[in-house]
Amino acid sequence: MRILFVGDIFGKPGREIARRAIPALVEREALDFVIANVENAAAGFGITGDLADAILSYGVDAMTTGNHVWDKKEILDYMPRQPKLVRPANFTPGTPGRGSYVGRTRSGEPIGVVNVMGRIFMQPLDDPFAAALREVEALRGKARVIIVDVHAEATSEKVAMGWHLDGRVTGVFGTHTHVQTADERILPKGTAYITDAGMTGPHDSIIGVTTEIALGRFVTGMPAKFESASGPGRLNAVIVTADQATGRATAIERVNLSSADVDALAPQTAVGR
Repeated sequence: MRILFVGDIFGKPGREIARRAIPALVEREALDFVIANVENAAAGFGITGDLADAILSYGVDAMTTGNHVWDKKEILDYMPRQPKLVRPANFTPGTPGRGSYVGRTRSGEPIGVVNVMGRIFMQPLDDPFAAALREVEALRGKARVIIVDVHAEATSEKVAMGWHLDGRVTGVFGTHTHVQTADERILPKGTAYITDAGMTGPHDSIIGVTTEIALGRFVTGMPAKFESASGPGRLNAVIVTADQATGRATAIERVNLSSADVDALAPQTAVGR
C-alpha cells in the first residue's frame, strides 16, 4: 500500500499546486490513499466547507487539521457532517467532529487516520500521547495501516510521539512548522517518521505569510495582520509504503515539487490543463 501525506496546504497557492500535483502523483506513483493537512487552506487561517469539498475533489481521501481548525466558524457545522475532515483528538470531549477516521484505499482496503496536537508552545489541550493511544486502540480492529498527524511546534515533542507510537502505527508525520525536515526514517519497530512534512503553499514567504508583513512584525515588534503570500506554490509531502498484512512501513520518501516540477511530472494528467 502506498500513501501520500501532503504537508499543510496554505492559501490559494497551496490549493492550486495541490489541485495540479495530486492527480499526477497518484498516477505516477501508483498511490492508494492521499491525506492532506488543510488547517491553513483558507488564506492561511482555517478551512471552510466549500474549500474542504474542493480539496477532496483533487483526489484527497482524508484531511487533518490543527490549531487553526476553528478560525472559520462555519466549519463548526460542516465538520460533524464530513467524517473525512478530522480535528485533533485531544480537544475537550464534546468538541465538534472527531479525531480519527477510517477510509478505504482505491482497492477497498481500510486505513486509519488519527490527528493529535502538541502542547509545547501551543494551547493547553488534553494529553496528546494518551489521546493518540486511545484513538489507535479504537481503530486497531478496523485497520492495520494507521497514519498519525502530530500537529506540534516543538521538534522534541514530535520526535517523542514517533517513539511513543513506534510499532503501534504505520506512520507518524509532523505538521505545523511549515518547513520540511530531512529526518525521514523507519523506526526500529516499523513506524515511518518525519518531524515535519513541510508546507504546500507559497514558499517565497515567511512560512506562508507575506514576507514584508511578517518581517515588519519581527523588526518593529508592532502588531500586524498576517496575509497569505501570493506567487507560485511548492508541494511538500511524504510517500510511505506499507505492508498491509502487518501495518508496518517498509519505505518513506520525501516529496518537494515546484510548479515547474509538476508541469514536468505528468502534464497530461494535471487537472484543468
